[in-house]
Amino acid sequence: MNDALRPQAASGEDENDNTIRPQYLREFQGQEELKENMSIFIMAARDRSEPLDHVFLSGPPGLGKTTLAIIMANELGSEIKITSAPALERPKDLVGLLSTIPERTVFFIDEIHRLKPAIEEMLYIAMEDYELDWIIGQGPAARTVRIPVPPFTLVGVTTKPGRVSSPLFNRFGITARIDYYGYAELNKIARRSAAILDIGITVDASQLLSRCSRGTPRVVNRLLRRMRDFAQVAGAKTITAEIVDHGLKRLHIDFEGLEEQDRRILAAIIDHYAGGPVGAETLAISIGEGLDALEDFYEPYLIQRGFLMRTPRGRMVTELAYKHLGREPEHNADQPLLI
Repeated sequence: MNDALRPQAASGEDENDNTIRPQYLREFQGQEELKENMSIFIMAARDRSEPLDHVFLSGPPGLGKTTLAIIMANELGSEIKITSAPALERPKDLVGLLSTIPERTVFFIDEIHRLKPAIEEMLYIAMEDYELDWIIGQGPAARTVRIPVPPFTLVGVTTKPGRVSSPLFNRFGITARIDYYGYAELNKIARRSAAILDIGITVDASQLLSRCSRGTPRVVNRLLRRMRDFAQVAGAKTITAEIVDHGLKRLHIDFEGLEEQDRRILAAIIDHYAGGPVGAETLAISIGEGLDALEDFYEPYLIQRGFLMRTPRGRMVTELAYKHLGREPEHNADQPLLI
């Protein structure tokens, strides 16, 4: 495989991430219904010697969308080309990529909701007819030519599916949302990754890690590597619950998986806005965080765990947030009484 098309080269992630990353569906933990469906679609495409239909994946960061794209390519015996929408600045960028890929390549576009209109319009024809419109010349002498491209599978990924235009979304034959993982699934991921990293881990330790990993495989693997560091420095060959407890305290992560910034968000709403409601932009400024990070990383987990609510008037904490922070709620007409 050409180095430019290797997942390792394209992802920009460290060697450990690629060592731990599953390469085939049988190694991928969780998302059972999605795996079963993708197995059928891939097998059918492979038997027909056709490219897999275009795939649209959405969901919070760190749940395995990129990994699934790499798995698709491996299962199909195809190459993969990974890019992101912001990297496709001009039409010629797209032409340069699609005109040089081998047939049945998996073409992965991250943050597809950020595609520029001109690029998106070119993709319409490429997805349906495997051709690209290209303008030659300028002014009255300009003319449009159709450039053929090899049949390919576009895998579009986003954390914000609502921002993807309907014409683009409707051109995907396979659509799926990846949801947060359960503790049992994360526990399996932690134990599998520990075996690959050649470090022992007790049942209690992997369960504790799973509970504190925000329902996200990327987080459980990141925490596992940090616990391995703590164990190594302590001279231990096995990660125990005591090591995990010590490590989480050092990293300021609590038993619900909340990090310091999560608690700052909840505390800011309680202390400065009487529990809410408060607008997202105002909240982001008050905690010194970017709006995208607030909406894409922090809020989904806080909402999922029942600490935060999005309302038409703004963000509001629940009574569970008060309890978690050890505060006494001061209820007003707008404050929800959720436990």
